[in-house]
Amino acid sequence: MVRLPWRGRGAETNDDGSHSTEGGDGDEESANERAEPDERHSDARLVCEFQDGTLCVYDDRVVIERVARSRFADKTIPAAEISGVDLSKGITIGYIQIEQVGVAVDEGGLLSDPVNENTLHFGRGGRDCAADARTEILSIARG
Repeated sequence: MVRLPWRGRGAETNDDGSHSTEGGDGDEESANERAEPDERHSDARLVCEFQDGTLCVYDDRVVIERVARSRFADKTIPAAEISGVDLSKGITIGYIQIEQVGVAVDEGGLLSDPVNENTLHFGRGGRDCAADARTEILSIARG
């Protein structure tokens, strides 16, 4: 079986080309990684799946879980450190960037979106969830 990075954690391609989410060593952490985001974050206010990770908004924090291919690690941002949220729905690809005290804001370039540890990108299908996430994050922000 081949593990493909764009299939997410735990996803594998069988010899016949079919896809399987089973695998791993069977421990509890692997089972948790294979669970749907809503199941892993049942106490979250909102869970959005984006191209480069999952965004979870809780009452006191925001959690960013990165896909395996990301150069950034998973991150938890306490509500007290959130100073704002930048949302761009974009023409084809949009982004949501959480502004955090002590973390430099990336403004991107003329033809590029920002890329930093607090930015997630989404296609057209993620626009509504990103807008809802912005509202929820601003409602808990205390920074």
